[in-house]
Order: sequence, then C-alpha cells, then structure tokens
Amino acid sequence: MNTLILGATGGIGAATARALAAAGATLTLSGRDEARLSALSSELGAASRVADVGYESHVKALFEGLESLDTLVYAAGAALPEPLKDADPGRVRAVWNANYFGALWVLKHGLGRMNKGGRVYLLGARPELVTARGFSQYAASKAALARAAEIARLEARGVTVTLVLPPAVDTGLWAQVGKAPRGAISPDQVAQAIAADRAGAGEPELRVSG
Repeated sequence: MNTLILGATGGIGAATARALAAAGATLTLSGRDEARLSALSSELGAASRVADVGYESHVKALFEGLESLDTLVYAAGAALPEPLKDADPGRVRAVWNANYFGALWVLKHGLGRMNKGGRVYLLGARPELVTARGFSQYAASKAALARAAEIARLEARGVTVTLVLPPAVDTGLWAQVGKAPRGAISPDQVAQAIAADRAGAGEPELRVSG
C-alpha cells in the first residue's frame, strides 16, 4: 500500500506514519524539518522528501517520480492565534499555507496519482471547537478546507476523500497557544482512527471520539 504523508514531522503526522507502517504500508514521508524527517524515516524504513507545502512548486516536485498512491494523508497545520485587530500578514499567510493552500496543491497534483479505490485524508477541525477569540484565520482556513474537500469528492473518481475531525489533540501546535486543553486526546488516537478507517470501507467524514 503506497502511502504519502505530508506534515509527517508533526504530532498527528508522525503518529499516523507509525500506525500505517505497522499496518504494512510502504511509506514516503514529507515535512519541512529535515532532521526530524530523517530520524522518523530511518525509524520506519520509509522514504523521505523535504517540502514546504506553502509552495506549489515544492508540492509538484514532491509528486514527481512517486509511484501511484493508495493512501495520501495531509497532516500539515498551523494555528498562530491572534486577535483580528492584530492580524499580521506573515502569520496569516503561514496559517493559510499550512491549513488550506498546501492541501489545495496536494489535491491538484495528487489526485491524478491515486490508484482506483485510493484514500485521501485531510485533517480538518470541528467548527464548534475553533470558534474562539484569536482563531479567526485557523477557523476560516479549516472551513475552506472542508468546502474544498466536498468539491474534491465530486471530482475524484474512484477515490475517497475523507475529512478527519478530531476533538482537541495534544500536539506541539498548542505551544502556539499555551497548553493543550483538558481532555485533549493523543495523536495516537487520531492515527489509530485513520488506520482503522483505511482498513475499512472508508467514509467522507471521520469524527474521532475522545
């Protein structure tokens, strides 16, 4: 099962890589942190390719030379919360590049490389959990991702596009805020839910329970 995971050096991405490797997947891992990516790839016996999903050229080059894929996981993401009145252009672009534009380029260049019956997993966010002060760009970019996923399902023949909707997850992303909220689940729980879905029939939406 040829599998590409983007954002593989993050908490959910790394956990998903381990879960799918345990299920027998042949992995190609991608991320921006070359050192962490190399360490994870060595641990799992996976191929690795450094890429910044904010650049379409990086994403296009990432897919070039890859064999046809059975599974594609987009686990890149950023929050960088701030009040609307303080919205910084650089931080806004970083959030949208990670949460939306990177996924857009992945869908553009990746859907055509998916085998029939393939699965695409996009990490989304539950609207009720991200409607909070400071999270305007995170919430908006994740909402845009959800709508793009709906259209991708109409255009991706023979491929299931799944929007993964976990509750709060205890990852490094919360370092941008302070600390993870009480009751946050582990990245492993999200990874196991993705692995279980991949082994099953597949659904357009995967709500991960706490």
